Amino acid sequence: MLDLPSYETVLAARDRLAGHVVVTPLLRFQVLDALAGRPVLVKPEVLQRTGSFKFRGAFNRLSMIPSDERSSGVVACSSGNHAQGVAEAARILGLQATIVMPDDAPAIKLKRTRDYGAQVITYRRGVDDRDAIAAEICGRTGATFVHPYNDAGVISGQGTVGLEIGAQAKALGLVPEVVVACTGGGGLTSGMALGLAADAPGALVCTSEPAGFDDYARSLESGTRQANAAASGSICDAILTGEPGETAFGILLQRKARGLVVSDAEALAAVAFAFRELKLVVEPGGAVALAALLSGKVPSGSGPVAIVLSGGNVDPAMMQRALAA
Repeated sequence: MLDLPSYETVLAARDRLAGHVVVTPLLRFQVLDALAGRPVLVKPEVLQRTGSFKFRGAFNRLSMIPSDERSSGVVACSSGNHAQGVAEAARILGLQATIVMPDDAPAIKLKRTRDYGAQVITYRRGVDDRDAIAAEICGRTGATFVHPYNDAGVISGQGTVGLEIGAQAKALGLVPEVVVACTGGGGLTSGMALGLAADAPGALVCTSEPAGFDDYARSLESGTRQANAAASGSICDAILTGEPGETAFGILLQRKARGLVVSDAEALAAVAFAFRELKLVVEPGGAVALAALLSGKVPSGSGPVAIVLSGGNVDPAMMQRALAA
């Protein structure tokens, strides 16, 4: 059984990831500072290996699998970014990966997951039970299941984003007052909350989600985990989850995190803004933290705001849609 995620497990993850993960920069843009009326720090995980932060958690978790269990391989469920992270981590470590993905996942994510060497099994979102499919494979093969967010090793790996933000902001002479992350199950946001413990312990951590899939906003407000009514219906496919992860939610509730919600139109506008103004390619689900900033939904203040652009695996058609809006 893995230890519960903590600041110490995030530090251990950083050591495992050294030499494999991209230490993405913390960027400043005058246009964002002017719009927000305060310093804005941008963490572009779109520049990460496989195009999203997911590689961090996947590589850390797979590295923790005992050597005598590795020949059975790994199984994961994902709409695309966790899929690619697990597939690439498995390729590097010499493990066989099987990924259960919705058949309506962006074509670029399906293709790249296969290109990294994983076997892809598709299911119908809202019809088939992906967890049952994964459980059957694990039961038959003995493979290790790697949950996209409710896993201590995954959360700890994602927490290295917070470690880097804290250290990089400190080097700039800036301590984040607010940190906003795109949130599905909460692996990234909860891990970041842990990773910020040394350099930005007082920062307000905010989740950012698409309207209609704001389970974290509702859960943090009520103090208990709330589920989403629908399984699909937003362009932010990367962060559509049924409900908050139990472990991640516990961390964020204790940290007194706050939930922010944006519309699909605001997410699309953020995709276009990132492309035109920041010269960065971001997918809708990876742009909702930026969308919260641009739409004035980040809690007010004068101190620095750090936002994470969590993924850049966007289909050309979706990018064209954003630029035409």
